[in-house]
Amino acid sequence: MYHKFNAKAILEMAENIEKNGYAFYRKAADDVKDPEIKTFLLELAEMEVGHEKLFTSMKSKLSDKESEDIVFDPYDEAALYIEALADTRVFYEKTIDTSSAEEVFKAAIEAEKESIVFYLGMKELVPDEAGKDKIQEIIKEEMKHIQTISKKLLAIKR
Repeated sequence: MYHKFNAKAILEMAENIEKNGYAFYRKAADDVKDPEIKTFLLELAEMEVGHEKLFTSMKSKLSDKESEDIVFDPYDEAALYIEALADTRVFYEKTIDTSSAEEVFKAAIEAEKESIVFYLGMKELVPDEAGKDKIQEIIKEEMKHIQTISKKLLAIKR
């Protein structure tokens, strides 16, 4: 099945993914004993909240063309499809080995990489006039997470 999406649909998906990311990092923080790692995981969770707010703000500023439905969808099945995609990608059924800071950071980097790969794929399903450039903004935000986590990982390896 081939779908085309607009920026609004992808931003809604991104909001859901950020909520899942928040839950992922909060759960990992609950499982960690080391207070420094726990603090960092809670910071990552809050970054997810910040991204969700950013994506909500971006969605509110979309043009009519970037928000209009691309296909006729009288039963709102596209929204259900988007929700299912968001809930079964990136953070789906992931756990973090909380036995060491290195393992925590590696798992976090892997999850963030998966989100970037997911958005790169979704970007191809958004026509230029439907807000493809907005998807690139999401990808840039996710790349910031990787930079932040990578700095922490490198710091503990030194």
